[in-house]
Amino acid sequence: MPPRSAMRSLFARTLRLIRQERGDVPGWVLVTIMSAGIVAVLWPFAESYLQQILQAALDLVAP
Repeated sequence: MPPRSAMRSLFARTLRLIRQERGDVPGWVLVTIMSAGIVAVLWPFAESYLQQILQAALDLVAP
């Protein structure tokens, strides 16, 4: 088993790294908004095709 001082040092280093990590929240927000925009623009064109695909799949499963 490693000495306690080594474990404390590792724990302190890990804790410091976790506190420094802030993530990329603005980037994820932008990706989410852009994805929603793409879906909103493409939905009128794709809705009927998606309904046909889903209906065909359901017809294969349930007689």
